[in-house]
Formats: sequence, C-alpha cells, structure tokens
Amino acid sequence: MSDVPTVSGVAVAPPPNGDRSRRRWLRRLLRSTPFVVGALIVATVVVASLAAPLITPYNPVRMSAADRFQGPSLVHPFGTDQLGRDVLARVLHGGRMSLPMGVAPIAVAAVAGLILGLMAGYYGGLLDLVIMRIADVWIAFPPILLAMAIVTVLGTGLVNIMIALGIAWVPYYARMVRASVLEAKERVYVDAAHALGSRDLRIVVRHVLPNVLTPIMVMSSMGVANAILAGAALSFLGLGAQAPAPEWGTSLADARQFMRLAWWIGFFPGIAIALTVLGANLMGDGIRDALDPKLKI
Repeated sequence: MSDVPTVSGVAVAPPPNGDRSRRRWLRRLLRSTPFVVGALIVATVVVASLAAPLITPYNPVRMSAADRFQGPSLVHPFGTDQLGRDVLARVLHGGRMSLPMGVAPIAVAAVAGLILGLMAGYYGGLLDLVIMRIADVWIAFPPILLAMAIVTVLGTGLVNIMIALGIAWVPYYARMVRASVLEAKERVYVDAAHALGSRDLRIVVRHVLPNVLTPIMVMSSMGVANAILAGAALSFLGLGAQAPAPEWGTSLADARQFMRLAWWIGFFPGIAIALTVLGANLMGDGIRDALDPKLKI
C-alpha cells in the first residue's frame, strides 16, 4: 500500500514537518502562478469589501426613486438598480455577506468530517460501519438539494445557509479522512507507538492527524469556491439573505426581470461571484500542486 495519500486521484505529500520543510513548501507555493494569481484576486475582493465605505459614499440599501435605472457613469460607476440603489455599493457591501459563505460551511464540514473520519478509520469495526453507511445515505442526495431541505427546516437566512451547506458536505470530508487514516495507521511508526504503550489519543494526534491535515487542506481550499457558488445559488432562490440585503445571490435574483432593460444590475454582482470563485479555485490548484510530491523543489 502506498504511503502517499491522494485527493481526487492526485497524490499529495505528507504535511511539512520542521521549519526547513515548511519553508521549502512555502517557497514552492509562492512560485505557483495559479496560487499567486488566485490570492491576488481573492485579496482584492476581500480588501474592496472591507473598505466599501471608503470606496463609495452610497448606502447599499438606501432607495432613490429619482435615480432608478441609471447606467454606469462617473457618479454611479456600476449604475443604479430598479429602486435607485447604487450597484457598486451593493456589490462591495455584498462581499461582506457572500465571502463568509465560502469559509464557514467548509470549516463546519472539515471539522465534523475530520472527527468522524478519524473515529471511523482508527477504531474500525461497528463504529466504522455505522458512520460510513450513514455517509453513504447522505451522499446519495446532491449537496445543494440536501442543503435546501435543511434550510427549509431551519428557516431562511445566511447563518442557516452556512450551517446547511456545512452539514451537506460533512460525509465527503469524513470519507476522505477515513481513507487517509486507514493508510496512516498501517505505518511502522504507528505500530511502534502502540508497542511502546502510547494511548490512542496521543497516537492519533501525533502520528495519524499530521497525515490527514494535508488532504484536508487541499480539499478545503478547493471547496471554498463551491461553497460561495452554492451559497449564492441558495440566496438566488430566496433561501438566504432577504431583501434589501445586498448579498450577491440576492442581487442577481432582484435583477433577473430587468436584464433587458438594465443589464448592469445583474452583470456586476455576477462578475463579483465569478471572479471570487475563479480566485478561490486558482488558490486551491496552487495549494494542491505545491503539496504534490512529484513536483521538483
């Protein structure tokens, strides 16, 4: 059995141990063009969202009947919407609501999946059977549909969307972690730790967990883009932020009936989603490549 865990068929190296290994990994990461480009895109979106009050003086929810459907201009660079609200202000402030939807669900899924995967893979037996069969049933439902069902039970809102998406992705992380644990616990140093009388918790934390963190990092970095897209889709369907919140998916939903009359209302929130997802995907690709042991250092 190979000692190198894989994620989506791509081999990834064990996590860097020691300052020298971490510095080599960091240099490889910074030399990755996809990662650098993606990081610049995401950083630009994050900084622009945080600095929204400094970039535009307009309130994203304040309506003005006299300013309805104004096209892009020096006064309103992204134009105004059907209620006279500044689209640039709504896009920038909307980032503060949409960006957390990419991080929070992945954090929930990664932590819960890590715990379940460690328990299933390390102890095996009946516990492994029960956890994996539940995961199989969970995975039978597409994540977006499962998230919609959970939001229907919990109620609409951004927080509930984050919880629902996190729960929907837990089994994917659990299965990946379990596979990594099954490989890690067969290695010689784990057997040696058992022979020396080390407790299970110590063995898991010191010898098994480091081999699991790397695939978790890769999967999580590539999952952020999917979470942002899924969150925007649920908001577009009316399950997330409610009007007049400037969330990107909600802005797209508001603009769909005015696309022929005022294309800019939906165009700029869509571009914001596309750029953010592109940046997150590029960062994920860069992290995956940097952790690929077949690449030269």
